[in-house]
Formats: sequence, C-alpha cells, structure tokens
Amino acid sequence: MTGARRVDVLVVGAGPAGLATAARLAAAGAGRVEIVDRETRAGGAPRHCAHGGYGTLLHPLTGPAYARLLVTATRQAGATLRTGVTALDWAGPLALHTLGAEGPGTVTARAVVLATGARERPRAARLVPGTRPAGVYTTGELQQAVHLYGQRIGTRAVVVGAQDVSYAAADTVRAAGATVVAMVTDLPGPQTTPARAAGSRLRHGTPLLTGTTVAELLGHGRLSGVRVRHRDGRTTVLPCDTVVFTGDFVPDHELARRGGLALDPGTRGPAVDGALRTSRPGVFAVGSVLHAVESAATAVREGAHAAGAVLDHLARVAPLADADHSDADHPPGADHPDADRAAAVPLLVDPPLLWIAPNRVTPADRLPYVLRTATRLTRPVLRVTQNGRVLHRERLWTAVLPNRTLRLPAGWTHRVDPQDGPVHVSVRP
Repeated sequence: MTGARRVDVLVVGAGPAGLATAARLAAAGAGRVEIVDRETRAGGAPRHCAHGGYGTLLHPLTGPAYARLLVTATRQAGATLRTGVTALDWAGPLALHTLGAEGPGTVTARAVVLATGARERPRAARLVPGTRPAGVYTTGELQQAVHLYGQRIGTRAVVVGAQDVSYAAADTVRAAGATVVAMVTDLPGPQTTPARAAGSRLRHGTPLLTGTTVAELLGHGRLSGVRVRHRDGRTTVLPCDTVVFTGDFVPDHELARRGGLALDPGTRGPAVDGALRTSRPGVFAVGSVLHAVESAATAVREGAHAAGAVLDHLARVAPLADADHSDADHPPGADHPDADRAAAVPLLVDPPLLWIAPNRVTPADRLPYVLRTATRLTRPVLRVTQNGRVLHRERLWTAVLPNRTLRLPAGWTHRVDPQDGPVHVSVRP
C-alpha cells in the first residue's frame, strides 16, 4: 500500500454508513471504490453490540450479524476494503495520506466520503474528579472488553446515563456476570422507551437516580466507589468496582477539522446540505460524524442517499485519467461542478432544540432531517420559517425526550428561497 495510488471514490470509515455508501457506489459502476478503516476488522460499532435491534422486523439481527451482512454486501458489490489503515491527513483537496501495516501511502480520488463515526467522551473529557483507578469504561470499551475479548470487568457497576445506549451498557454488564448497582442521570427522567425503563427497574431491580451527577471517583488501584451529588446538594457514595460512562457522543471530526471543512456549531460535525455535501467540493460526509449518534439504520440510509450525490458529482468531473487537472479546471467557486451547493442556506434551530442535520438546505433537498432537544417536549408544534415566512408546520402527537431522535420531513424544502437568508426550525407548545 506504499506510494501513491488513485481511486475514483475513497471512503474513510468502514462502519454502517461507509459500507452502505461504498456498496451502493460499487454496484452502480462508480469505478474504483475503496474503503479504509483504522480498525483491523470492518463493521464499526455493531461488531461489539451483541444485543438485537438491528436488521428489520421480519429479519432481526444482532450487531455482529448485521456488521457481517454489510461487509459481505460491500465486498460482493466490488468495493476494495482495506482495514488497519489510518487516514492521517490531507495531501490535497481530494487526497489523503494514509498509514498501514505496509507503510505510508497517498490516495487521490475524484470524490472523498468521510464516514469516520463518533466517540463517547471519556471520564477525563467530562471533567469528573477523583483518583484514577482501574474499572472505568465508556460503553464502547465495555462492549469490546466483554463481547470481543471476553475480559472480566468486576462485580458491581454504576452506569452513568439513562439513554438507549446506557441500557445497552447495563445489559452488557449483566452479560459479563456483574450487577448494575444503579443508573444515574442528571436529567429528570430516562431517555428511552417506557417499556425498556420499566423492564430495567422491575425485572432487574436496577434503581435509576434522576437529577444526579457523578461528583468523584474513589479508590486506589481498583475503583471502590462513586460519589454522586443529588439535585438538592446531598452526596452519596455508591460502592462499586466498575463505572461505565455512556452517551455524550461527539463526532470523530479530526479529518474534517484538519481539512478546513466548515463545521456546524450544534452537531460539531461537518456542515452539509441535503445531498450530504460538505463545504469542500467533492467531499461528502455521512453517518455519525454528522450527528452523534443515530441508529445504524439511519447511517445506512444516509450512505445510500450520499451515494446518489457522489455519482452525480462523478458524472460532472474529469475522469480518473485526467484527475491531475480536475482541480485546475474546476477551482472552488461558482463554476465548480458542485456549484449548485452554493444555493444552500444555513438551517438553524432555536432553543430548546440543540441541533439539526443536515444543517444547510437547498430547494432540491429530500433527505429527512434529524434533530435533538435539550428538554422534554409534550406534543410540540414544529415550525420552519424563513425571513418570517412559514414554510412548514406540524404538531407531534408524542412526547419528545432529550437524547432521543426527532425527525422532520423534507417536503417543504422547495419553498426555500436561496436569496432570503437562513431557515429556522423552532418548537411551540
């Protein structure tokens, strides 16, 4: 893999979004489609999510089975999959320096798709004080330790968080033979389905401490307890030898940042329009790098959608043999083959909404939007406006919770005027 190579499309990241993008492109005859991933095995996070919930209602799958299915489909479509290869930095507008077992290399492409995913913020990034004992995990570290490597994790665990991923982490703790002492969240209630929250409380007897934060980790050598602070200021020590910090995902946007791509302040991932085009012509972004973190099904759907936009881009740029001149022939600006993205205007959310993705909008966009809220909303009305004009209005007939996905259809985008300023999404009671 040393030296310089050329491909038609380079996909960075072999999780569900990257695999779906590559499979669709290769099957459509996009030319040489290559995926690189720093992990030694492809499949992304589902590889170590041994629980169900993947696939379809008629064909339910566990995470590892789902990952194998995506990898097989990608290879059968004709895409080249290179694992154990890290994309280090940009070598040009559409070129990346890489490093793998065979040494360094440079890959130049006609289009680049960033599918680098997201990561959970660990204890240090959450500024949790105390000692530095063993027994401190994020969800991903826990699942890999238990499901991939069969490691022992301790006997009594505290799970920090009450999201879907938190309950999955609690299940992993139990699968490892340990007891979940408690789950704690700083929010006033769980951010999962009522059935799942009730099952944890009634079937497993796991208490959920709401309005509670982790104040300190205790223990030398091995964790001995977690000091928590309740809403009224009281503190309590929960004896345990394991703590799992869940949720609080951030996009793995290092490549996007180093490439100078515009980032959205809400999602902290690359800013994209409805075709999932970034601010750099020929560079697209899909999956959890855009919005940490959504389901694997959402990532796959975005990957398939982005593939269509990539194919359209490839049809309008110089063929591979002339790639040396493509940037000179089409410099960034109005005359670039991706100049229609210039019609995109910012898509902004008003509090208590936190972010929306995609976060730029053109009249031609058709990909549904995903949003998050900071507070519980009971049957809110969603309003989409531009310069005082109402573009869309709908009432949601169910409650919306923090850390749970809210979806907005894209049937209103044809009403957007590219010359009329930003579009705002707000909620009303």
